[in-house]
Amino acid sequence: MKNWIPLSDDQDHFVWDNFYESFNFRPSVHSKDWPSFTLPNPYITYKITDYTDSDLDDLEEKCVKTLRALTEPSEYIYALDWQHESFFYNPHLEKGSADWTLSFYPDGDYYFFLQKDFKWGYLGHPWEHTITLFGAELVRQIEINKPSLFGAVVRRS
Repeated sequence: MKNWIPLSDDQDHFVWDNFYESFNFRPSVHSKDWPSFTLPNPYITYKITDYTDSDLDDLEEKCVKTLRALTEPSEYIYALDWQHESFFYNPHLEKGSADWTLSFYPDGDYYFFLQKDFKWGYLGHPWEHTITLFGAELVRQIEINKPSLFGAVVRRS
C-alpha cells in the first residue's frame, strides 16, 4: 500500500474548489493580504524560526507523529501543494520510494495537510513564513509534541 497517492484531475479540482470556498483562500505574496485564508475556531499560527537540517527532521518526525495520533491506520488525508500535484497521504505508512512527497515546511509554496472533511488542518504559508493549525484535536496534539522551529504565536482564536 502506498502512502502518497496522486489525486486525479477530478479529485484535485474538487478538493481545491472546496478549499477555496470553505476557507476563502486568497493566495498572495503581499503582506497586506495575509493571512491568505479564513479559519474556523480554534486555530493557532506560529512563526517559523530559522532552522537547521535537524530542525527540519524534527518537524517531519513530530508532524507525522501528530497526524498518526489523529488518524486511523488505514486513513488517508489530503496533502495539497498549491499549483502542483496533490495527494492522498497516509501518515501511518512508511515513506517508501515515493518519487515526490510534500514537506511540512512551506518552502516556496503553500503546503496543506487536511482531514478529508476539513475538520482539522495544517496550513503552511510560504511568504508569511508561518504554520497555521486549526481544529481542536490538531491544536491540542501539536502542543503535546511541538516542533522546535515553531516560534512565536502570530495569531490565535
